[in-house]
Amino acid sequence: MCSPEHFAVEYAINPWMDVTTPVDRDLAVKQWDRLRETLVGLGHDVHLLTPEPGLPDMVYAANGAFMVDGSVYGARFKHEQRAAEAAAHHAFYEAQGWRFIAPSETNEGEGDFAYVPEAHGGLILAGHGFRTEVPAHAEAQEALGRPVVSLRLIDPRFYHLDVALAAIDDSNVVYFPGAFSAASQRVLTQLFPDAVLADDEDAMAFGLNLVSDGANVVLNSEATRLAGKLKAAGYHPVPVELGELKKGGGSVKCCIAELRH
Repeated sequence: MCSPEHFAVEYAINPWMDVTTPVDRDLAVKQWDRLRETLVGLGHDVHLLTPEPGLPDMVYAANGAFMVDGSVYGARFKHEQRAAEAAAHHAFYEAQGWRFIAPSETNEGEGDFAYVPEAHGGLILAGHGFRTEVPAHAEAQEALGRPVVSLRLIDPRFYHLDVALAAIDDSNVVYFPGAFSAASQRVLTQLFPDAVLADDEDAMAFGLNLVSDGANVVLNSEATRLAGKLKAAGYHPVPVELGELKKGGGSVKCCIAELRH
């Protein structure tokens, strides 16, 4: 995770960003702190990346890389405003001693990659359409040695995979069908017949931008309907308020890079 102490909406690179809407940075830090404390309270270790001035979106730490079994496939951001974040993530992962594979193709880390370790032997789900380019899917497969399933995103509001789909345990996912092309919806139905399906209201509340440890699902507090569906499916929803960070087009998952080592 990376503190939002430099967070601001100074440019608009997704439909959620409005440069005329003021950001309360102090409140953003408080909300982020509560998210971090929630994860620690659930028994998870949280590593911190040092925020850098001039990179207001660094708080969205999930976008900097994608890690599977100790190997890290680095990010290469689509927009120049975020390009310099990649080097900070690279330095962090190398300092930990993990194997780092530098990307040649445009990709935004866990923004567009999700890992479901026990689904069909271990699958990487990969989004494309707005940020990550399709050739990055093949590059990730070579880098990480896991089969990659390409899914096409068709709604600019759901510009990253992680605002439309999330793994909720080692073999299942939750997603909003309307974010995907008809063919990608058919693929998801085939791969995950027991998936939890979210509706438009859940998706617009950033409910799918969540993290789960297989039992506890930490999600945006506005996504009350989705929390109910997850509870009915046997999970424990843990709501958190992230209203300020939503102004940049992100929520729980965007703030958390999962270290699968």
